[in-house]
Amino acid sequence: MPATVDVHGRPRRVLMLASNPAVSPVTGWPIGFWWAELTHPYWEFTEAGYEVTIASPDGGALQADSWSDPRDESGYSAHDLLSLGFVSSEPHRSLVEATPALADLDLDAYDALFLVGGQAPMITFRSDDRVKQLVARFLESGRIAAVVCHATCVLLDATLSSGELVVAGRTWTGFANSEEDTADAFVGQRIQPFRIEDEARALSGTNFVVQGAFRAHAVRDGDLITGQQQYSGAAAARLVIEALGR
Repeated sequence: MPATVDVHGRPRRVLMLASNPAVSPVTGWPIGFWWAELTHPYWEFTEAGYEVTIASPDGGALQADSWSDPRDESGYSAHDLLSLGFVSSEPHRSLVEATPALADLDLDAYDALFLVGGQAPMITFRSDDRVKQLVARFLESGRIAAVVCHATCVLLDATLSSGELVVAGRTWTGFANSEEDTADAFVGQRIQPFRIEDEARALSGTNFVVQGAFRAHAVRDGDLITGQQQYSGAAAARLVIEALGR
């Protein structure tokens, strides 16, 4: 599809940020990003004619959570044909095999930011001031910042330059307790070091909302867009497109 352009004739550009690989301190598993939370929004953006850059805080090769791979023997994501097509396409797969680092990008060249979830963001994004400041940078410049699934953990303590939480006075969503319960039961143990819903509801002056477990749910409040879990990435991307225009 031809590139979508803004009023100045420039193509719309989206920066998708995924976590670098990590190891869970709870389970000991290698963890990373979640395929559907990258591939489904990527599809929506590229179908709308947007230019997309897939990056990571440190750059380099990324690793996906094994359960998010449609080829994984667990069969957990065997239904995800869009991700299967992405990982089976060498040109597309190469986009996560050598990602640029944040420090190497012109961050002002992008119209929107999209943080990809997965298990690793709970460890990497939550403690990374670069990621939190990136969200604030986009919002303070009047640009769209979208965050989905476990990546929404950054919103628990990301602040604007004023020191105010970026979610202050906003309605937003993220991975729900009901979904953590389901995931824990599936593997027979606790997976995450903390729960986003618990910490979000402990905050004052913000409105955290969830819908039914594992149902597509995305919320836009001003320039902040959030998605509940892996089935909400496309819905969040569509809200970005709605905000930016085709």
